[in-house]
Amino acid sequence: MAREVKLYSFSNRYLFKRSIGYFGAYKGRVTLSIIAMLLYAPVPPALAWLSKYLTDEVLVAKNYTMLKLCIAGFVALILLKCLLQLSQVYVMNVTGFLVLRDLRMDLFKKIIRLPMPYFAEAEIGMLMNRITADVMAVRVCLPSGIMFIRQVFTLFALIGTAVYLDPYLALWSLLVMPIAIYPFFYFGQKIRKYGRRMQHEFSDINVVLEENFSGIKVIKAFANEIREEFRFKKENDSFTRLLVRRTLYSEGSSRIMDIIAAVAGATVMWVGGNQVLKGTMTPGDLTAFLLCLVQLYDPIKKLNASNHDIQGGLAGAERVFDILDSPDITVEDDGKTVFDGDLKELSFKNVSFTYPNSDVPAVDDFSLDIQAGQRVAIVGRSGSGKTTLVNLLPRFYSPQSGSITINGVPLDEFTLESLRINLGLVSQDTFLFNVTVAENIAYSHKEFRIEDVEEAARAAFAHDFIMEMPNGYETVVGEGGVKISGGQKQRLTIARAIMKDPSLLILDEATSALDTESERIVQQALENLMVGRTSIVIAHRLSTILNADVIVVMHDGKIVAKGTHKELLQVSPIYERLYKTQFEDSTMDPTLS
Repeated sequence: MAREVKLYSFSNRYLFKRSIGYFGAYKGRVTLSIIAMLLYAPVPPALAWLSKYLTDEVLVAKNYTMLKLCIAGFVALILLKCLLQLSQVYVMNVTGFLVLRDLRMDLFKKIIRLPMPYFAEAEIGMLMNRITADVMAVRVCLPSGIMFIRQVFTLFALIGTAVYLDPYLALWSLLVMPIAIYPFFYFGQKIRKYGRRMQHEFSDINVVLEENFSGIKVIKAFANEIREEFRFKKENDSFTRLLVRRTLYSEGSSRIMDIIAAVAGATVMWVGGNQVLKGTMTPGDLTAFLLCLVQLYDPIKKLNASNHDIQGGLAGAERVFDILDSPDITVEDDGKTVFDGDLKELSFKNVSFTYPNSDVPAVDDFSLDIQAGQRVAIVGRSGSGKTTLVNLLPRFYSPQSGSITINGVPLDEFTLESLRINLGLVSQDTFLFNVTVAENIAYSHKEFRIEDVEEAARAAFAHDFIMEMPNGYETVVGEGGVKISGGQKQRLTIARAIMKDPSLLILDEATSALDTESERIVQQALENLMVGRTSIVIAHRLSTILNADVIVVMHDGKIVAKGTHKELLQVSPIYERLYKTQFEDSTMDPTLS
């Protein structure tokens, strides 16, 4: 099961206010719906009055003219009722869809700008669920609220009509109404509770699905389909149990309302029937009263249903506005200085960084100066802090102490866009979008020429295999680039970096996952990429960085040695061990070739 996410605490009033606030952009539609609601309220009492004349003046008095008038009035009222209901329901539903669109957009804009530490803790399936399922609940808040108000108006209009027809009979029929208040609030609280839990369970299902489909290769490699079936079954069964329980409370409240209405109806038939038999009440008055009573409990039931919708909407709103409004979830801080891409010096001064929930620094008191045009390699065992260090440069993470400056300006003073657009990152974890080859290569450009794309591809030694694809540069590579090999994906990401033309290049073990032949080709592409640029190379294979201007050896987040390859062989035991591990004898020494 996915871990429970603690939500920021918002009051119901705040959640409802924020939800209906999204309808403010559509005031005209909301106003039209409210007008339709107000005009609809007198229609049910008018139908009750019509039944009185139909009984007394037509069925009893045999008035043929009144029959035609009653039929015309009945048709007119039904048409008016349908028109008003259509106006309100259709307009509010369409408005709800527009609000849904706006809310999803705001959520996506917020999430896409959250810092990397948030994504390290959050589950992708949960975030997807917030944007897809949770917002669906929010959109019903105002329509259900207006429906709630409409039923209140209709209810008072019918009560007024009943009291006018016969105050004594109205008293008997309304005696049981206070009993309806308890299930109204009791079941409303239950619906809210189970609605919140259902939203969380549905999010858990999305998390399991996202993990399974993303990791399908691992699942099949370990023949763990049955284990994953049980895992999904557990989440699916849990969600179904909540759905059944919520349905029980929802339907249970409706049936209790039916019983209350039946008791009230039986009371009216007994008391009113006796009055008709005694001659103190006309059959038309009783018919009108009964129709009024039948319609009276219909808005009560709809009030109950609207309350359920509102409670369910607030459960969704709680999760949506937890991301939008929580003070604990904030977007990345942006600077004000625009970096023009002219890198003269990159400097680390006593930089330290520790990951959340860890007591051991990943980078510890790190200091290094890099000049424009230098090729700096960083080596060390796994866990020595190499990747963490370069993740500080694009401000994916921020150091807790020390400073990183470009041309003497701290990184956090640069705008994120200008900083990141001038940094090129090529890592072992290649990612391609499910679009064409050309669009992947030109990802840093809103508009591009195919000639520039081809030039970048040639420099990355990717042009030839691209042209062998079914549609060349218009070939769609599949989600994550699943339709091409690892070496081909790596060359496309290098072409993407070349197309970006960054002033500072970061290579994070870009060839470590490749076979020897693919590594050779990719290494040639990387050489083309590094020409004329300041480069930081994190290397697992020392053969790729022997010609670096400076090699930095890291251990436990600290610099333990730096120098050229030959210098480090003499002064750094860690570097010497790394070297000997990869080159067991002199015949394998690339420096001798």
